[in-house]
Amino acid sequence: MPSFLDFEKPIAQLQGQIDDLRETAADGNVDIAADVARLQAKSDKLLRDTFAKLTPWQKTQVARHPERPHFRDYVAGLFDEFVPLAGDRAFADDQAIMGGFATFRGRRVMVIGHEKGWDIASRLKHNFGSAKPEGYRKAIRLVELAARFGLPVVTLVDTAGAFPGVQAEERGQAEAIARSTEACLNAGVPVIAAIVGEGGSGGAVALAAGNRVLMFEHAVYSVISPEGCAAILWRTSDKAPDAAEAMKITAQDLRGFGIVDTIVPEPVGGAHRDHAAAIAALGDALDGALQGLAGMDAATLRADRRRKFLAIGRL
Repeated sequence: MPSFLDFEKPIAQLQGQIDDLRETAADGNVDIAADVARLQAKSDKLLRDTFAKLTPWQKTQVARHPERPHFRDYVAGLFDEFVPLAGDRAFADDQAIMGGFATFRGRRVMVIGHEKGWDIASRLKHNFGSAKPEGYRKAIRLVELAARFGLPVVTLVDTAGAFPGVQAEERGQAEAIARSTEACLNAGVPVIAAIVGEGGSGGAVALAAGNRVLMFEHAVYSVISPEGCAAILWRTSDKAPDAAEAMKITAQDLRGFGIVDTIVPEPVGGAHRDHAAAIAALGDALDGALQGLAGMDAATLRADRRRKFLAIGRL
């Protein structure tokens, strides 16, 4: 059973009643099938209705859900023959960004993405998906390596933002993010970016400057977190829901602005409720995007990216 978010309390209460009924039946010969079916139908309807009208702030909470699929889950579910590559060849190997060669539905590709971790130990190891300069320099190395071998690049974006520590600034965080963005824009191979959870700030853009940008239905993508925006504008993070509404951070808003090309549907209740269905949906979207770019030469791919990003913000 997934952990429930604050706005899902009515659903959690119904699910609790169902669990209590089942526990009661396990202690005797009471037939509860009809009652369970009735409550389950009510719970399923409430879940559908709730997720059909999520606010931007609620979508932010869903995008951050710790049980959503992670980079390792997408690699296991979509890619074969994954060969991880480590290090930036300059300072260290940043585990917040992972990547390597892989096969996707018969195509050789380079897959790169953020890994937030799935328990306390792994979250510390992967620094909650917040990369340092060496992480972005690793990404640059892998994008350039893919271009050298003529392999499409697939990036999976899920980060609250780049690591904000002093040591990251000392090692050139801004320069590393800028060069990673540049590497994606200049690559002479197809680059497909997918926002699979939280796309935060330059830490996300560094891996998301692709020919096609896909985004999960309940993911978010913004230059700053709603809490950060609220702290600047209102001097309190309590206004985060208002900031999320004003910032237009949802897939639906960003599709209208031309920032996102394709919205990938999620299972009812979010990707964390059905990993297999979410991963399969992303795989189909990636496959379609790659097919759409097949046959383009390097100059055409660069021109396509230039046209896409220069059009953003124009009326």
